[in-house]
This record gives sequence, C-alpha cells and structure tokens, in this order.
Amino acid sequence: MVRLVLFDIDGTLVHTGRAGVRAYDRVFATEFNTVDGTSRPKFGGRTDLSLVREIFGCHSIEATPENFQRFFDRYVFWLDHILAQSQSEICPGVLEFIHQLQALPRPPLLGLLTGNIRLGAEIKLRHFQLWDVFETGAFADDHEDRNQMAAIARARAGRVLNDNLRGDQILVVGDTPLDIRCARAIAARVLAVATGGATLDELKRHAPDWAVADLRQISAAEVCR
Repeated sequence: MVRLVLFDIDGTLVHTGRAGVRAYDRVFATEFNTVDGTSRPKFGGRTDLSLVREIFGCHSIEATPENFQRFFDRYVFWLDHILAQSQSEICPGVLEFIHQLQALPRPPLLGLLTGNIRLGAEIKLRHFQLWDVFETGAFADDHEDRNQMAAIARARAGRVLNDNLRGDQILVVGDTPLDIRCARAIAARVLAVATGGATLDELKRHAPDWAVADLRQISAAEVCR
C-alpha cells in the first residue's frame, strides 16, 4: 500500500504562465546585466540551483555563494510579483485526485518533490491555495541533484511516519522523464502525467508504472492499492 505520494509542481500540479522563467529573466537582466539568460537551458524537471549554475556558466558569471544568494533573493520577489499578474491555473484533475487521496481508508502522506527552492514552491502553491495540502517534501535548497532530493524526501517522510519506507510504498507524480528517473532512484512507483513539457508517448518510453494525459484519467485508488 502506498504511504507517501510526492508531487512535482510545475506542469504537474499547476501552470504558472511561465512566471518562474520570466522571473529568472528579470533577475538576470536587472542584477547581472544579462539579456536572454534563459534562452539556452531546458527547465523541465531541473532544479533551480542547477539551472542558475548553467546560466552563470553560459554568461561567465562566477558561481559563488554570494551570486547564488543575490540571484535567489531577487528571484522570489519577482516570482511573487509576476505570478500575481500571470494567467495561471491548476492542472486538470489535480484537485479531484488530491481529494481522492485524502478520502482513502488509509490516506497517504502528501509531499512535494520539486526542483523549486522551498520559498519559490511556497509562493507558487500559496497562489493556488495548495501549499497547506503538503506535509513534507524535498526542494532545490536540499540538493542540486534530483535523485538525491528523492532520497531526502523519503527520509523526511519516514521521520513523519516513524517508519522506514520501502520504494513500493512511495508514489511519485511528475510530468517529465527526469521525474521518472528520480523516482526510480529510490525504487518508487511513478505516475507520469502529460500536462507539462513532455508528450504522453515520450513519457511512456521511460516506462513509468502509469502514464496518463492528465489526472482525470486515473483514480487514487488505482495507484495506491
């Protein structure tokens, strides 16, 4: 039985109208005098730290702790500002799926496994009144590598549940091949949804346990038994 469900955020839970990417651009333009800072990296499934490090490298900006701090201090300001003015939405079926999870006879612990820094994740999810749904998780602040983040999320949930979780007791819900890969790093089950950057066929090629166009096509009972 699944005891922990970990959700990615962007493209899985919500669409923010590219508020995060636009906030990146604004920070690089205003703080680092860099134009088109986000034109090269692919954002889907990546961590904020790895993305910023890559962009620093593309523009010969020294990847010092001070520059990372400078970036993220301004990023969260611009993210909050831009998100308030963006066309954004909760992905199809998300609210119903969460309600189904909560209504199960033995509801699993709900958490996040996201490449966002924690404050960025909170800003995004509070915008949709979803932040308080999740009790645990792992974020880009915890580790730059998604696979290591998955292990951190499992350990934190184990402390909440007072148990050492097996991989088959964990379900990861995500929208990119990288979400599938980090789930497999902890031997977790995977539900892939084609509501983000990858097509359904692309997701299926990476052999998740389930792959659906969106969360309206599957029930919590199917994936948690």
